[in-house]
Amino acid sequence: MADIGHPDPQHHVASKATYFTIFALLLVLTGLTVLARNIDLGILNAPIAMTIAFAKTFLVVLYFMHLKHSTRLTWVVVIGAFLWLAVLFVLTLSDYLSRGWMVFADIA
Repeated sequence: MADIGHPDPQHHVASKATYFTIFALLLVLTGLTVLARNIDLGILNAPIAMTIAFAKTFLVVLYFMHLKHSTRLTWVVVIGAFLWLAVLFVLTLSDYLSRGWMVFADIA
C-alpha cells in the first residue's frame, strides 16, 4: 500500500526553479520573435518565425502541460494531434501554392 504522505510515484512534481527556467526561456524566445520581426531577413523570415514558435510550443507542451512525465498513450495522442496539424498545413499550402496568381496581377 502506498504511503499517504508521499505523492503518487507516477505523478511527477517539478520544482519552481524548473518552471522559472522554462518561463525565462519563453521570454527569451519571445524577444527573439520580436527581433526577427524587426529585421528584414527576406525569404527566411517565415521559417525563422515558425522555428521559434515551434520551440515555444515544445517547451509549453513538455513542461507546463506535463507531457514530459505522461503516459505513452498521452504521447500518442499529442503526436497524432501534431501530425493532423501537419496534414492540415500541407493541404492548405498545396491549395495556396497551386492557384493561378497571375490572374489578379492586372487589378493593381
